[in-house]
Amino acid sequence: MLYLRFLLGGEVMRILVLSWEYPPKVIGGLARAVADLSEALAAHGHDVRVITSDYPQASLSEIRDNVRIERVTSHHPQPLNFLDSVFYFNFQVIEKAIEIWEQGWHWDLVHAHDWLVGHAAKVLKHSLKRPMIATIHATEWGRNNGLHNDLQRHISDVEWWLTYEAYAVICCSLYMCSELQRIFQVPADKLFVIPNGVKAEKFNAVVSDLPEFRNRHAHPQEKIVFFVGRLVYEKGVHVLLDAIPKVLARVPNTKFVIAGKGPNEKELHHRASEMGVAHRIHFTGFIDDITRNSLYRVADVAVFPSLYEPFGIVALEAMAAGTPVVVSDVGGFAEIIKHGKNGLTTYVGNSQSLADNIVAVLESPTLAQKLREQAYEDVITKYQWNHIAYQTEQVYRHILGQREMLDDRDMQSRMTHLIRYDRYQQTGDYFEQVTKTHDEAKEGPQ
Repeated sequence: MLYLRFLLGGEVMRILVLSWEYPPKVIGGLARAVADLSEALAAHGHDVRVITSDYPQASLSEIRDNVRIERVTSHHPQPLNFLDSVFYFNFQVIEKAIEIWEQGWHWDLVHAHDWLVGHAAKVLKHSLKRPMIATIHATEWGRNNGLHNDLQRHISDVEWWLTYEAYAVICCSLYMCSELQRIFQVPADKLFVIPNGVKAEKFNAVVSDLPEFRNRHAHPQEKIVFFVGRLVYEKGVHVLLDAIPKVLARVPNTKFVIAGKGPNEKELHHRASEMGVAHRIHFTGFIDDITRNSLYRVADVAVFPSLYEPFGIVALEAMAAGTPVVVSDVGGFAEIIKHGKNGLTTYVGNSQSLADNIVAVLESPTLAQKLREQAYEDVITKYQWNHIAYQTEQVYRHILGQREMLDDRDMQSRMTHLIRYDRYQQTGDYFEQVTKTHDEAKEGPQ
């Protein structure tokens, strides 16, 4: 068997990684996670190439930390809508992949990250007869607490399609594993839970004059509460705004620094003004890594009140930077943070609970130090990319070693026996289908 050699664990693999974003293009946590994993795999001696979208001032082809990065251009007709732009991007990914293949670099497997590269991953899998592995970092269902329009239903269908086509599906937390089984009925033997990680040493890089830097964001006597992330509903920044008056009532000298961009940015500015707390908030917009590290260093507490969080890499970043963390007790956060040991957890969507836990850290330097020390120890012992890369390699070798057997699997018969609808149909008649299925099951065979 061609792939039997990979079972021995010592062969170098050629890995093609597909991702819509990759540094310096950083929209959310996906870009850094893909980059860190790719670099860790390359550090293990594997030949890793990434195909991703272009970015201003970024080279179209370069090698960074032993990973070759190929960026496809956006030279195409003006898309009519968001989905058109996704299709154009996937066409260009396929074109670049074929170009690489024809140059003689034949990958052993494709690793696709999220639905935005799903079409290209499926085409490359079937046309070049190479296994495809998918990592699902989040789902449209989870981000929106359900599917409420045709665009969301379509994205969810593509996510399901990607999990169906993949030889294996990697997710970053037990929470996500449960979500994929519940929403997409992914068979348990296709699922592998591998957490994301963090490079703790990266957070040592800060500005040269931290006191002066701190004074630009808050007065010396003020405490700093720091949030960084996309300004979207599921990140719960509106919950933080609702908690601000409650915190100020007990710790008046507190400044809130909110970093990031997103579609909710204007609404959050307007809401802060209406609440009369805008003067206590500094909205920084997008920040670079050095600024982020420096804000972690000067902050008294980092706060992440997400409503939906498949993993929560920002918590690991704060822990690596030595900043006490307060997070909502949801998703991956609930698996990373143990209340009172390496951080504090709050009730999801509850501004009073969030305020109480922020105040607990601000008013108790002893508690803050205890949380900080345990959190850093957890980061360096549980969430290092070297170990995560090893776990990912094991999945690769498992798939490559059993490829021929896996090709013959009857995927439909292995789907879990839950009431579900056909992912490729219009979903407006969903409840009618469920009712009909339920009635037929009660009546039994005629």
